[in-house]
Amino acid sequence: MPTWKNRAPRPTRMMTRHPSAEPDIPPVERSLQSRRPSDEEIRPVESTVVEKALYAHGKRLETPHSLTECIHMLADHKEAMAWVGMYRPTPQQIQDAADVFRLHPLAVEDAIVAHQRPKIERYDDTLFVVLRSAIYNDETETVSFGELHLFVGPDFVLTVRHTDRPHLASVRTRLENDSKLLAMGPESVLYAVLDFVVDGYAPVVAGLENDIEEIETQVFESDPSVSRRIYQLSREVMELQRASRRILQILTALEAGFDKYETDPELQRDLRDVADHATSVTDRVDGFRHTLADILSLNATLVAQTQNEQMQHLAEVSNQQNEQMKKVSSWAAILFAPTVVAGIYGMNFRIMPELHWAFGYPMAIVLMFLVSFTLYRIFRQRGWL
Repeated sequence: MPTWKNRAPRPTRMMTRHPSAEPDIPPVERSLQSRRPSDEEIRPVESTVVEKALYAHGKRLETPHSLTECIHMLADHKEAMAWVGMYRPTPQQIQDAADVFRLHPLAVEDAIVAHQRPKIERYDDTLFVVLRSAIYNDETETVSFGELHLFVGPDFVLTVRHTDRPHLASVRTRLENDSKLLAMGPESVLYAVLDFVVDGYAPVVAGLENDIEEIETQVFESDPSVSRRIYQLSREVMELQRASRRILQILTALEAGFDKYETDPELQRDLRDVADHATSVTDRVDGFRHTLADILSLNATLVAQTQNEQMQHLAEVSNQQNEQMKKVSSWAAILFAPTVVAGIYGMNFRIMPELHWAFGYPMAIVLMFLVSFTLYRIFRQRGWL
């Protein structure tokens, strides 16, 4: 991690170019010039600067009115450091700030595109750091993520926020109240921002832990909406896991350069403390992911069990209906047999042998009874009655 001690005086950043010379336009800026800029994009870069100040020996020296003035002040104060914060700048405004601080085009392109993964990259004497913050919303029980870009140079820090959170006002106040820490230069700002982002994960972890406990209750209560909530919570946990792991990698990379860049021992201890907190967050979030996987598996098992019970109940109801239908069909057949006999002898034909027979009526009664009794015995043996 660079300390940039005993550095040469910073050259002025104002560059002159011959009128006939062809301008060396970076690819990102060339793509922006291919279309007509909107009114929002042609605003001056200062319109998105939320705070800018010059610091030296842990104290605020000046508050420049513009970035150009900031550069001139840096040239006048060899031991000073500038800290400029930008909020939701347009691509052109980022390019304007990059021209002032002479940032590398690749880092500028990443800052313009945004939606970057957390990372740390070195371009000459400037570090480009991308961080992902997290905030837990108690009302909606959801986690929202923010994105923050830092350009850490020999005598400046440029922070670019693409989202409402995190607000860095508290970080600036903390450093201004700790002159010893702020006197360490741009490294102290990077440390304070990393510490602020990692500390912001703690309420998120607590909120997620509470959500998981609620989900466990919903699972055993067979709440039909629990599957959707498990899925949403799993995505939030995975996003937080990626953010915390990447920050841990950033801290590991910074620690690897302690000796090379002669980082202050006190700042080394502070960064290791941040790494410990990031490790704790990562471990807990990993546990959340395994727990949610187990809950999802348990929920699938309970849903399958509930479906099996419902199917079993439907089968029992169907069997009961079949038994009832058997009984109804059996009695219908038994009652239908006498009706057939009575219907035959109820026909109005003159020539029927049994009509004038003295035992015709008793025989018909006995026949109906025998047929009905025989059907009853058959159905009874088959278990229909």
